[in-house]
Amino acid sequence: MKITDVRTAVVAGNFPWVLVRVETDEGICGLGEAYWGAGVNELVHRAKPIIVGESPFNVSKLCEMMIRCLSGEGSTGGATVTAISGIELALWDLVGRALNTPISTLFGGRLRESIRIYADCHAGESHDPASYAERAREVMSAGFTAIKFDLDNPNPFTQDISLDPHPRRAWYEPFNRTIGAAEMRWMVSVAEAIRSAVGDDVMLALDCHWKYAVPDAIRLARALEPYNLLWLEDPVPPENIDAQKKVSEATTTPICTGENLYRKHGYRELIEKQAVEIVSPDIPKMGGLLEAKKVADHADTYYMPLAPHNVASPIGTVAAAHVCAAMTNFLVMEYHAHDVPWWDDLVDGEPVIENGFIHLNDRPGHGLTLNEDVARQHLVSGTSFFGESPSA
Repeated sequence: MKITDVRTAVVAGNFPWVLVRVETDEGICGLGEAYWGAGVNELVHRAKPIIVGESPFNVSKLCEMMIRCLSGEGSTGGATVTAISGIELALWDLVGRALNTPISTLFGGRLRESIRIYADCHAGESHDPASYAERAREVMSAGFTAIKFDLDNPNPFTQDISLDPHPRRAWYEPFNRTIGAAEMRWMVSVAEAIRSAVGDDVMLALDCHWKYAVPDAIRLARALEPYNLLWLEDPVPPENIDAQKKVSEATTTPICTGENLYRKHGYRELIEKQAVEIVSPDIPKMGGLLEAKKVADHADTYYMPLAPHNVASPIGTVAAAHVCAAMTNFLVMEYHAHDVPWWDDLVDGEPVIENGFIHLNDRPGHGLTLNEDVARQHLVSGTSFFGESPSA
């Protein structure tokens, strides 16, 4: 069996979902997905000549070939690695279909049949903490036992603070990464409102999107200790691992990071310094399924849980779920599309997530079939459906 083509379709979900299809001379295809981002679709096509004519079964070899041949495009991180990730997911799906076995079998089999999913709730309808509590109750009604909220709202770089009806919430000094007293009180009140609404048994995470300086992040993490968070995500920028470690060591609130790191090398220092409690790779972005498994195994030597970041369509989500099933230290994985009513409709069959879990089946590959009509309806304008005429 030889690879004959690599094609893409970019679907306009809550993010652009770059779907990748790898085709072979025996008619067996694999479907993967790359994280959204400028240039990813183009880089998938840039990688195509490197693997056409090769056996799809040699997934590690093909990834190494793409990494080496695309070094000029920056294959140690960023969009190039993400493009390779989308192809890699498609290759594992193809191999699973060719061998008539689920992807999880290719990674050593399953430690669990169901993958716990946390719903990213984003924020409340207003700045009132009560609206965050209401949003939490709404999402929990769909059966989720784990949720996450953004704690860094509003965005000071996009919001005109002169129009803010609650100016005490504005982050007046965004560049020095400080947290004002009023903002601190507001963030703690949000955590208190959500925890009161959902009870003690629901897993609750809060996300800061890399906003704060070390002293302020420590103050925030300590102030949130009474609310038994699953984690506080990215309270400081991701570049400085020692800064991450300083925050983690100063609080009992677990700290989580990892969505902006790439390949196993990008996680080495974070893991070996035990700079956070929870590692959060974005699997269709950071290198793919095998690379994520390597990161998970490395983290497991330090008994660090893995909680993948994920903003993918059902394709990338379920492919990632298969490798999560084979990870000893898997904790929970993100679902970022609660407000996309047709997310489930992108693939045929039963809902992908039921009562907050993905229940894996034994179908080959990731087991999903793309609903082509739905995908075509939601193509990014000006792009093609796997090489067909561009959409209007």
